[in-house]
Amino acid sequence: MKNVVLTYGTFDLFHIGHLNLLQRLKALGDYLVVGVSTDEFNATKGKQTIVPFDDRQRIVQNIKCVDLAIPESHWEQKVGDIAKYGVSTFGMGADWAGRFDELKAHCNVVYLPRTEGISSTSMKKLLRVLDKEHVDDLRQALNVISAIIDRFD
Repeated sequence: MKNVVLTYGTFDLFHIGHLNLLQRLKALGDYLVVGVSTDEFNATKGKQTIVPFDDRQRIVQNIKCVDLAIPESHWEQKVGDIAKYGVSTFGMGADWAGRFDELKAHCNVVYLPRTEGISSTSMKKLLRVLDKEHVDDLRQALNVISAIIDRFD
């Protein structure tokens, strides 16, 4: 009998923390099913991704430790997926600790540590400096600096 592990995530801006989590989850079983949140589902959570769903799902499906990537389209699908795929372990990152404890009635639930110092949220914050408003502010500041430098020439 296969020991099936199930997890879910958005996996936007895929990074080493995502890979570490998926590898740790795969080590808990024989077969890893990964639900990738659709763009529409993310919108209901107030999240907007940078990478479109089809690309994120394709990236996740092609990771060596992932056996199957499926779409996650709503919160309530977890119990159905546990039954459909014969899941014995449901796992998430420790930042979700306690939020899926109701699934313990259907399978083992684990929360694994995150990789320190990296998250898609922190990456997106860093990328915000490249948005039009910030670039315009930077351009204005550089123009002021340039005018000051010109006075010394």
